[in-house]
Amino acid sequence: MSTNTITTQKVNFKVFRFNADEDYLPYYEDYNMEVTSEEVVLDILDKIKWEKDGSFSYRRSCRHGICGACAIKVNGRSTLACKESMSTMIDFYGTDLVIEPLSIKRAVKDMIIDKGDFWEKHDAVHPYLVSDVEEHPEHEHLVTPEEAEELNEADLCIQCGACHYACPVVEINEDFFGPAAFAKAYRFEADVRDDAHASRLQELHQEKQGLWDCVKCMECAEVCPKDVNPIDKITKLHNMLFTEGVATSNVATRHAVGFKHSIAKNGVLDEGGLVLYSEMAGIVKHIPVALKMFKKGKIVPPWSITKSDNLDEIQKLIKSSSTAKF
Repeated sequence: MSTNTITTQKVNFKVFRFNADEDYLPYYEDYNMEVTSEEVVLDILDKIKWEKDGSFSYRRSCRHGICGACAIKVNGRSTLACKESMSTMIDFYGTDLVIEPLSIKRAVKDMIIDKGDFWEKHDAVHPYLVSDVEEHPEHEHLVTPEEAEELNEADLCIQCGACHYACPVVEINEDFFGPAAFAKAYRFEADVRDDAHASRLQELHQEKQGLWDCVKCMECAEVCPKDVNPIDKITKLHNMLFTEGVATSNVATRHAVGFKHSIAKNGVLDEGGLVLYSEMAGIVKHIPVALKMFKKGKIVPPWSITKSDNLDEIQKLIKSSSTAKF
């Protein structure tokens, strides 16, 4: 009978330190510690506080990957401290690890940040069931297993903020709702009992704060500790905007429709035609960039585009998958 051997390794931790009440600027402290193969990142945070510096501060609670309180960044990657094993971190990054809060500019004390913006965005999407329920109903509102499956595990989100503070758009756009808020919005948009589908989608459709500002970087899917896959929910919400008749003509919606038209016409994407279709009158501002792209071969004239050999099959797929007209 084999037994698992616990191994030990020396690791240098470069830890972000900051106290908003006392410090003008943040700084980093180095801690050299022995790490065992059975420890998780949260064990290291505990060791720093209990054995190195009692003033070190961080959030923790359930230790079972349920509450989301202990989310931090290790070497720039959002992670749930109680879930991520040190062995995995060392395999990824080696024995020099940088531990930081989810958002440095929102740091209050060490790993603790002000998540006010996260909760404001969360509340803004009406993260609750909107339904005209009788005060004394005669029977429960039944949901079939197939209807419940449509939630697509969006209800597994623990509001840890890992995806929110890993999102590059959140970093530069204060109005952007963020991937966690969109995942929560989808959870109720997909619920057959909810009566606020159109009104919620109207808010999600707004430029600058809404769905169309997502840059599809996939970072939210990479860092989510519960595999909620927010980008998948964002894509589904995009489709809902069309199927529910909420989408209006703007650069983003025309870009989506233009993409479909281009593929249906050629089986490949016509980059120049897509920008022309999307921007319309605003195309003039892109002329300098377009000329550079043309010289580099990134844009070709419409008559020079080589159509796909499988165009007939592609057109059939597009026709069968198109559920809404715009």
